[in-house]
Amino acid sequence: MIKDVMVWLDGSLSDEIRLAVVADIARQFDSMVIGLYLRAPLAGVRIADFTIHAAGPFCTHLLSQLGAECIKIESATRPDAFRKPHAVYGRMSAATFDQVSANKLSVRLNLKQPEAVALAKRLVAVSDVAAESFRPGVMKRLGLGFDDLRIAKPDVVLLSLSSCGQSGPDSHFAGYAPLFGAWGGLGWMSGYTDGPPVEMRHVMDHSAGVHAALATVAAIHQRRRTGQAQHVDLAAREVASAMIGDALVLASTGVTPLRPGNADLQMAPHGVYATATPDRWLTIAVRTDAEWQALATVLQLTDACTAARFASAESRLRERDALDALLTQRLMQRNADETAVQLQRAGVAAHVSWTMQDIADDPHLRARGAVTEVSAPDIPARLAVGAPARFSRSDDVGIRRLTPTLGQDEDYVFGELLGLSSAQRADLQAREIIL
Repeated sequence: MIKDVMVWLDGSLSDEIRLAVVADIARQFDSMVIGLYLRAPLAGVRIADFTIHAAGPFCTHLLSQLGAECIKIESATRPDAFRKPHAVYGRMSAATFDQVSANKLSVRLNLKQPEAVALAKRLVAVSDVAAESFRPGVMKRLGLGFDDLRIAKPDVVLLSLSSCGQSGPDSHFAGYAPLFGAWGGLGWMSGYTDGPPVEMRHVMDHSAGVHAALATVAAIHQRRRTGQAQHVDLAAREVASAMIGDALVLASTGVTPLRPGNADLQMAPHGVYATATPDRWLTIAVRTDAEWQALATVLQLTDACTAARFASAESRLRERDALDALLTQRLMQRNADETAVQLQRAGVAAHVSWTMQDIADDPHLRARGAVTEVSAPDIPARLAVGAPARFSRSDDVGIRRLTPTLGQDEDYVFGELLGLSSAQRADLQAREIIL
């Protein structure tokens, strides 16, 4: 294009030739713009991924769906616990690992070896972000702490996702998803008033991962403005605490919040109701008097429509138990799916509590790519959870490749990015540096 501009500036050429050159420049420019337009939002960002289990890997998985090149550092000596088969998921392959590792590249490094640590630093040096989810202190003991990585890459962004954070009296505690909710108070607020707290499982790993992904993008943005390194310290238990704001405010006033079950502090009816279809539950939430009237009309609750005790939101809250009993009695005589359609048409927030098969078969989710089919050579096509966000200026967001096998991408990472020869790699493998 520069050569074309020089031709255009040549005053000895005719106007016709100069106009032709301008048209050619415009075509080239359009091509460049279209190419940039279609790239994923995080295209060009590279992540050295040291994360394990679920929360940290879900963070980097989300970033990879947005276009980041994510290189997972693993080792056959101590594989990620989620790479192992899980018979409980109904198949002897690692379903949980697939959920957080699609799109990623995989290389092997035995980080107990100093030469492997040196290679890891070289990889960080050509990356934008390093991400880890070990207990606080592990990366430092490996020689990969924030100060060590800043020597390798002065403007590195390091994400550290742990149970309780990198500092504080509880920072040494280990934890998994149920403990995050327990520590953060979210477990106490989940369940029924007369029952025990309910463990929060995958939702806690994923919630922590989402917060970590957002924090990582913010750190990248700040680094681009300032040129400075950044250590992002995120505690999963604090993610849970961030979700109990209203209950925490109540507690600060001396009121002990109660586990609400499916009830709501302002809406009634509000809950999940059994229907005539076995194990087919209907979720209903009514906010206004008009919605209540519409619900009562669809369910043919003539007497309830005019009953004074159900006439206002305040009275329905007081009579919540009687109202739930009335709805349960009527809904036990009705088809869940048909009733949900009728209530939606009447302007009432209602839907069947879907099973996983409902979600897999949903044409709406398929049309939007939220549930997508993926395949690979020698692997039958199967469904996967796609990226939940759509970008008008990109058509390259989502799952682009399946979960890598251990060390699948070493030709590219060790060969192209780090410049190791085949002989060097063979030597490193023989000495169990690459393992």
